[in-house]
Amino acid sequence: MAAEKTDLVIVESPAKAKTIERYLGSGYKVVASMGHLRDLPKSTIGVDIEHGFEPDYQPVKGREDVIDKLRKASKKADTVYLATDPDREGEAISWHLKELLDIPDSKARRVTFNEITKNVVKEGIAHPRNIDQDLVDAQQARRILDRIVGYKLSPLLWRKIRKGLSAGRVQSVATRMVLDREREIQAFQPEEYWYLNAILETAKHETFPAVFHGTEQKKVELHSQAEVQTVADAVDGKPFTVVSVTHGTKKRNPSPPFITSTLQQEASRRLGMTPRRTMSIAQQLYEGVDVEGEGTIGLITYMRTDSLRLSEDALAAAGQFIRSHYGEEYYPGKPRRFKAGSNAQDAHEAIRPSIPSLTPEQVRKSLTGEQYRLYRLIWGRFTASQMANAVYDNITVDALCEGYVFRAYYSKISFPGYTAVYDDNREEDEETSGGKKPLPELTEGQVLALDKLEPEQHFTAPPSRYSEATLIRAMEEKGIGRPSTYAPTITTITAREYVVKEGKYLKPTPLGETVTQLMEERFPDIVDVKFTARMEDTLDKVEEGKADWKGVLSDFYDGFADNLNKAEDALQGTRLKVPDEVSSEICPNCGRNLVVKSGRFGRFLACPGYPECSFTMPLVVEMPGKCPKCGGRIFKRTSKKGFTYYACEKGAACGFMSWDVPTKEECPVCGKTMFKLAGKGQRKPFCINEACANFLPEDRRGYRRRSSASSGTKAEDKGSVGAKKTASGKKTTAKKAPAKKTAAKSASRKKEQA
Repeated sequence: MAAEKTDLVIVESPAKAKTIERYLGSGYKVVASMGHLRDLPKSTIGVDIEHGFEPDYQPVKGREDVIDKLRKASKKADTVYLATDPDREGEAISWHLKELLDIPDSKARRVTFNEITKNVVKEGIAHPRNIDQDLVDAQQARRILDRIVGYKLSPLLWRKIRKGLSAGRVQSVATRMVLDREREIQAFQPEEYWYLNAILETAKHETFPAVFHGTEQKKVELHSQAEVQTVADAVDGKPFTVVSVTHGTKKRNPSPPFITSTLQQEASRRLGMTPRRTMSIAQQLYEGVDVEGEGTIGLITYMRTDSLRLSEDALAAAGQFIRSHYGEEYYPGKPRRFKAGSNAQDAHEAIRPSIPSLTPEQVRKSLTGEQYRLYRLIWGRFTASQMANAVYDNITVDALCEGYVFRAYYSKISFPGYTAVYDDNREEDEETSGGKKPLPELTEGQVLALDKLEPEQHFTAPPSRYSEATLIRAMEEKGIGRPSTYAPTITTITAREYVVKEGKYLKPTPLGETVTQLMEERFPDIVDVKFTARMEDTLDKVEEGKADWKGVLSDFYDGFADNLNKAEDALQGTRLKVPDEVSSEICPNCGRNLVVKSGRFGRFLACPGYPECSFTMPLVVEMPGKCPKCGGRIFKRTSKKGFTYYACEKGAACGFMSWDVPTKEECPVCGKTMFKLAGKGQRKPFCINEACANFLPEDRRGYRRRSSASSGTKAEDKGSVGAKKTASGKKTTAKKAPAKKTAAKSASRKKEQA
């Protein structure tokens, strides 16, 4: 009797292996490589630059058992299917596995799955191919470029600035983008402008606001109080006449389905997820989760993509789902197709649910909270992209007085269309989106009275600092990096403390400024946005087989090596000092402004007078409002178990702490700072002053579970929470840190302070 055929399928992760093995059934053994098993060595550059940039790939240390098991399994198999992720890096991993495990060409077959569903997996296995060497070479070129830049530049930074620094082809450009935005903000000169609102009244005493628009001939902007006063003097006490009432409709198209960058942006904006966390959860959804009653299912398509392409099967399934669940009027009649940007590689589909009819609610019990929220976001965006437009009814009213036109708007949704599934909350001009309050019935020629004028002074604002999401969008627009590099790049520049997060925004540190200034002066190509974008295009040409990867490395290295030698000569005997980041906090011992230091336990504040003064304290974030007990400042703090709370700057001397978030609003009755519930979305502020008539008791604040008292609790001592909430909502007493550990931490900080 002939032996049963056994084929081996190698993937990266156990979750992916489990899902695929279920679909393939008997005759196939599916195993996980647990990621990379061969790479450049960590201790040396690992590239022979003098002899054609030949890489010295080595087995990854500590993975010997995995390699041995895979080698034995591959020798027993009739065919080895290399089923790593469908991108450059996945292609390179497959190639490394083939070389490392000594799999002959006759046995090695490459398969890719854009989604991990039964049909797609079986279709992929039925149509294998050879390893695409062009893809592998493009990944090798990227890896070696980054290795050369990192291993040649980093030692220079160690010698000239401080140890532990690094430079990178993409990370250095991302840091420069954050720094350039900070420079724009510092150089910004605000310009004054004004709004003039007229509150108009009908004969029936109905009032509505209208904003100054201009003259009968053209739109006019108001730039000074004098210009506002001229208009106000002209119309004060005079009647207004309705000169036009325009009714119209506006259609709004749905947004396209997600690509990697837009998914990271929306997950950050809506869910508060970092790009790194977003990609981790998306990977779980792609590789497969155990769905109750269904088994293991890959819920989404591959999540590293810059393509907006959608398969015909997915489009048909979405159309059928929309018609059956929402009605024919919610389907536009034919599938919507979207065009990708000019820089897109278009290698994969857009990110979408693998099974469009599988709603988030159907799988909610089988998912973690994060998995459910991200799947709901992806499912909603894709489904909405195939639905009919939302339709709005708009009314525009122009009222004339003394040659000046004031305009009022109102808009309401008449057909929800795709917003029934996914409202993308786009920011639009009020002139096109309309006001929120309905207008009274108005007719042309109707005379209105002026109730009052409300001038508003404004100043143009500087550009906002980048958040993680907006930096990713800017990198994508400028062609910096590719979908797989966005999240790791941001993780790197924050881990190196070249930039720090203040709230949700990224700000360059003095260290980041010093390193970037050195790079701008000595290595302009490395931090040049256009140069880096052109390099990405060149790597794409390697992938397409239109450029030789070693030739690309040679062309780059000639200029880079020349700049490196010139920098070494110019900086001979020089060591650059990183200026202190001075805070507004005052040392209580000697009165100096505290400065920000970095150590093993993160960033902290320290007195610059060390060793004469060794005062240190945690880095604090000042919140709006004042302490309701003593009027001091309120700081945002984090407990040892990761809970965020808000406490008075005076600590135990005051005793105030709250789990609720202080706001900049003051209670209209008692004048004390108002608070709101923590969490996403709009939250109504409330007063926590028990002596105030406007006080809102805890049981009416909308807590999901019982919280500790919001005020008057003696709950902190020198910045640590005295009472914390556990997962069940009960209070536990904070444990005091062991004396040895506390002393060691204090001593370490003093040493780092020096």
